[in-house]
Amino acid sequence: MSAHHWKKLTQALSERTAVTVGFFACLQVDNDRRDLDMNSEDVDAEKMTRFIRMNELRLVTEYNPVTAIGVMQSSLQLHLLLITDKMSPRHPERMRRYRAAAELFKGKILFILVDSNLKSNEQTVSFFKLKKSQLPALAIFNTPDEKQDVLTLDEVSVERVQDFCNRFLQRMQKQLGRQSEGCFWTLRMGVVAGSP
Repeated sequence: MSAHHWKKLTQALSERTAVTVGFFACLQVDNDRRDLDMNSEDVDAEKMTRFIRMNELRLVTEYNPVTAIGVMQSSLQLHLLLITDKMSPRHPERMRRYRAAAELFKGKILFILVDSNLKSNEQTVSFFKLKKSQLPALAIFNTPDEKQDVLTLDEVSVERVQDFCNRFLQRMQKQLGRQSEGCFWTLRMGVVAGSP
């Protein structure tokens, strides 16, 4: 939507009283709802656009300073990062395969693209103890307990991504199963891709 259309929308909305704009953060990902109170005098097209950009999560969300807020607020606690060079001639095919794998875990794992060429992403790469020479790589991260795993790749394939995610989920289930005598397994059994 163009800035002109946003301006018209915000003018129309501001003419009403007690208006709240609800934004479902890309329902295909996490079903979370965040609201922007339109009663505030300082809401304009720029602020509304920023609100939407910060909160939109796609099937594969590119990590950057704007989307970081939506990523951190997602109800999905498992994040899978593809850390890769977007300038690589192999990038379009990698992304096609990564998106296909994301479909298998929709609503279960947040799939994130991290461009290794961006200076702002250097900390993310170093957090997973990776060097540029080890990329592309997958990094999975469980936000509540910060458990993580990394897999360096020659190439991205749906099968390798699926296997990496399933193995991580199974390890988590085993660890939690030992701690809570199988309670977690009963609740989360359908998380593994390919399970009913």
